[in-house]
Amino acid sequence: MKHNQEETIYYGKLEHNGWSFYLAATDNGLCYVGSQNKEIDEIEAWADKKRADSELVHDEGKLNCYKEQLISYLDGERKEFDLAMDLKGTAFQESVWEALQHIPYGETVSYMNIAEKIEKPKAVRAVGAAIGANPVMILVPCHRVIAKDGKLTGFRGGIPMKESLLELERR
Repeated sequence: MKHNQEETIYYGKLEHNGWSFYLAATDNGLCYVGSQNKEIDEIEAWADKKRADSELVHDEGKLNCYKEQLISYLDGERKEFDLAMDLKGTAFQESVWEALQHIPYGETVSYMNIAEKIEKPKAVRAVGAAIGANPVMILVPCHRVIAKDGKLTGFRGGIPMKESLLELERR
């Protein structure tokens, strides 16, 4: 894949008990978790847009430590992750992603709750956009954010994936 090799992004696929999604990491940490049952072009499009000076390299071995913790989570054995992440966003996005990481396992909050948590109570729509830009689903648990009325809304991985993740955490 083309690119000026300023950064190498290693990618691989996690397939486990009906779950199937791509992962990507740099030498600094996990940088992307793909959507359930999506093809490699999802990760390619993300890299082209968000990490244009990178080269994508297929290397399952580089993703093993991430796969192990994600599989443990998907099996209901892990509630928290202690993996390095390489997140690149605006200061606002990063503040939202940080707030998401403090939502306890098995609980949900509203977009308004996140806006209040980052002390931007009028920025609910911007919070929604920042959540939508979260490149590391599951580890940065955007699936735990729901509408004020309790409905499941907006999830890059699709509502069925969001439902499955919330159900997994309810067990």
